[in-house]
Amino acid sequence: MPNVTLDEIEKTATQALTRHGCEPWIATEVARAIRRAEETGNIICGLYYLESYCLQLDSGRVDGTVEPEVTRPRPAAVKADAKYGFAQAAFSRALPEAIKSVVESGTASLAVAHAHTCTSLGYFTEQIARAGYIGIGFTNASPVVAAPGGKQRIIGTNPIAMSVPDDNNGVALHFDCSTSAVALGKITMAKAAGTSIPLGWAVDTHGAPTTDPEAALAGALVSAGEYKGWGFGLMAELLAAGMTGSVNSLDVGGLKLAEGPPHGLGQFYMLFDTTTYTDEFPRRLQRLVEAVDADPGARLPGQNRQLHASVTVEDDLWQRLQTI
Repeated sequence: MPNVTLDEIEKTATQALTRHGCEPWIATEVARAIRRAEETGNIICGLYYLESYCLQLDSGRVDGTVEPEVTRPRPAAVKADAKYGFAQAAFSRALPEAIKSVVESGTASLAVAHAHTCTSLGYFTEQIARAGYIGIGFTNASPVVAAPGGKQRIIGTNPIAMSVPDDNNGVALHFDCSTSAVALGKITMAKAAGTSIPLGWAVDTHGAPTTDPEAALAGALVSAGEYKGWGFGLMAELLAAGMTGSVNSLDVGGLKLAEGPPHGLGQFYMLFDTTTYTDEFPRRLQRLVEAVDADPGARLPGQNRQLHASVTVEDDLWQRLQTI
């Protein structure tokens, strides 16, 4: 299996996306997100998605040429209409306006509407934190999660992400997690590898817990923490779909299907200036950091992340990506 540098990954992604119809600046934004996913070991959101992006550009399921429309419906509210293009492009165009808004108002919201899947939600909240503000994000996805005790797919994996700035243009705390027990990609990867999955990840078509990835893919995922995760998933659903005017998870086809209607998903972000109400935030954060550091084996989410300068890519995947 080849060992591929991040520069090679970004270059390959940019070339592939451009060849399949992306405007160069949009291809660059998406390729940067792919690079960051691979850099942080988030393989499900990296090169794993590039082939489907290109196939969906070819079919028209995503528009790689559209210019997002950025507006300010109210002083502390920014909206980016992705117009069925890439979420990365819409966010990139809207973030400067959202930062102006949070500077003026102390808190601000950013709604991204009618977008292709954003893939790694934390990629966006991390940018907010690096700009010096707390970023919290929500998004929805195609329906794969059943209600506790149920078997019908109602909502997506519906991630929630939060990134907190440090005092040096970095990120002090960062988490990005699905509200389902596991990301769908882990089950598809288990099926491809011919391995079983743990109990507690999914149910079959009858609503019975299963360790068979094929039965899980035919059935539904379950929420993390049962009713607790279900509640967070519903919160993400209503903010991502309802607040942005985008689609419910129920109305989105499989995210990687080459053909079909555009995703039309939403993402909803909150931005907070930590100095709005008090100057105590850095001390409260440091108190947490010190307490966690004093406990051997513990860490705050996002601390001590291992970043990769290069990654090993499966031969078949890398060959396919070179071809496209």
